[in-house]
Amino acid sequence: MGLKKPAIIVTAVMIIGIILAGCGSSTGGSKKEVVNIMNWSEYLPEHLIEQFEEETGIKVNYSEISSNEEMIAKLNVSGGEFDLAVPSTYFIEVLINQDKLEKITKENIPNLKYIGKDYLGWDFDPNDDYSLPYMWGTEVIVVNEELVDKDIEMTSYKDLFNPYFKDSLVILDDPRTMLGAMLSMLGYNSNSTKEDEIVAAGEELKKLKPNIKVYDSDNAKNLLISNEVKAGVVYGAEAALAMRENPNIKVIIPEDFLSLWQDNFVIPKGAKNKENAEKFINFIFDPKVSKEITLDHPYVNPNEEAMTLLPDDIRQEIEMTVGEGIDHPKAAHAIDVGEALQMYDRVWSEVKQ
Repeated sequence: MGLKKPAIIVTAVMIIGIILAGCGSSTGGSKKEVVNIMNWSEYLPEHLIEQFEEETGIKVNYSEISSNEEMIAKLNVSGGEFDLAVPSTYFIEVLINQDKLEKITKENIPNLKYIGKDYLGWDFDPNDDYSLPYMWGTEVIVVNEELVDKDIEMTSYKDLFNPYFKDSLVILDDPRTMLGAMLSMLGYNSNSTKEDEIVAAGEELKKLKPNIKVYDSDNAKNLLISNEVKAGVVYGAEAALAMRENPNIKVIIPEDFLSLWQDNFVIPKGAKNKENAEKFINFIFDPKVSKEITLDHPYVNPNEEAMTLLPDDIRQEIEMTVGEGIDHPKAAHAIDVGEALQMYDRVWSEVKQ
């Protein structure tokens, strides 16, 4: 049965109104607030992203990467697509030198007051204009004591070369860590820029290849928990998480090299949602929020107030993976090596062939 004419007119007016309203929302109406973030995998609990969205109304588009090299490559082709990223310190130096970062408006980040001074003021960014700390940590040796004979000595990187470990190690898929360890083991500077020394480190690492089962910076803890590998080189928090699940996992602070790192928030040049990125940084710097990150991912937290909120057992886990920290005689942060980075990448590719 058809509609009467007045009803038709009313209906038509309603439809036109809906269409115009739709047009208005896409042109002159309120635009949905967003922030586009690129961070390492398994580095931020999902519930905190949801909490930020609920508190601010800002939609988080979250992308994960597994290496600094991957992050830099994505930033180079993104054209301002990302508003926030979390590279390691030595890559920040490169980004600053290439004018790839926006200055951070620290007035928008009042929770910066909770960040310890030891994690601020790097030489390449002395006023923290372009970078602010996210997490700090180490890279350590781990061994599964259930799978390894008690008479096998494990105190340093050189012990990983024991033929006993044939096809049973997981090591970080990270050229600066692994080549840095070999450089230190050979008595060189772990941040060497000399081609002959970097090549020598690569030749040394090639000798380890028969023992390497997998290169993995993302999933090492699961390989350890499931007894798929006997030992390896992993991030400190990965070691701590593996110990939670498998009490046979033991952390070893290597005598011949302790790799230290710090990951930092940066705002890429041309970011379209800079203020939203700063709101996210401030949210993360809230001690109660920051504590939640460390509960799930037990790295050293530069947020000193957040560290005081942690349970004793979590703090003990972290201490086990840090050892002497910066006071370790062979401790070193990776720094910008300039054009020598190409040599590291080339030698690393040859090692992995």
